[in-house]
Amino acid sequence: MFAIVRTGGKQYRVAAGDKIAVEKINGEAGDTVSLGDILLAGDGGEVKDASGIAVSAEIIAQTRGEKVIVFKKRRRHNYRRRNGHRQSLTLLRIVSVG
Repeated sequence: MFAIVRTGGKQYRVAAGDKIAVEKINGEAGDTVSLGDILLAGDGGEVKDASGIAVSAEIIAQTRGEKVIVFKKRRRHNYRRRNGHRQSLTLLRIVSVG
């Protein structure tokens, strides 16, 4: 069984046993969280009603993503700015769907 969940402004297709990296969710490693916004559920090729479905996940770790370099430049104006950004992420292991 699988489900499509929305968390952190993004959508993920999850099934039991999957590992995903989502935007930061409060909690410690080992805590169990429930992903509430379920858009779609299915089993094999058929779509099921998502109203009674619950997705629970275990937090594996709190980590940060790769560094993204933001470089701004305006030609012929001697303007250059270089910034870096690392997004805070939470690694989740999907325990159950259903």
